[in-house]
Amino acid sequence: MKSVIAYLLITLALISIAFVCIEAYGLPEIFMPLDLAMRCAMISAVGGILYCLRSVYLNRCVHDRWTKSWEVWYYLRPITSLICGVVAYIFLKAGLVVLDASQDSDAGNYGYYAFAFFAGLNVDKFIAKIEEIGKSLFGIDKTRNANLSDENKENK
Repeated sequence: MKSVIAYLLITLALISIAFVCIEAYGLPEIFMPLDLAMRCAMISAVGGILYCLRSVYLNRCVHDRWTKSWEVWYYLRPITSLICGVVAYIFLKAGLVVLDASQDSDAGNYGYYAFAFFAGLNVDKFIAKIEEIGKSLFGIDKTRNANLSDENKENK
């Protein structure tokens, strides 16, 4: 458990340092077109880390049901959250997901950041929503994992 907490805190620190450096010094010119996508990825990873840290204290301290078999999940969750942040950026940029049209024009990229944070915080629901969009726009069926998850919900 200590290694999971250390991993999460170190990852959070590295993302924070990277974000501060980007704010202070900017990105090299070659990476400027990726600025918003990178920020969305980092913010989404922060959402995933927050979810993991909350899960650690709930499962260890509140419910006393910590099991070593879940440790891989704690290591991979921030990475999947980071990927979801990039996907959230792509879906927003492509117009497949639209933020409130009455959004204040002075708000800048905060809508992107908020959407990316929620994508990283709740990966399962974000992926389910993306699959719904894929189904409605392109006729793409849900993944096998999503179908298994739906079956498990029905059996409860």
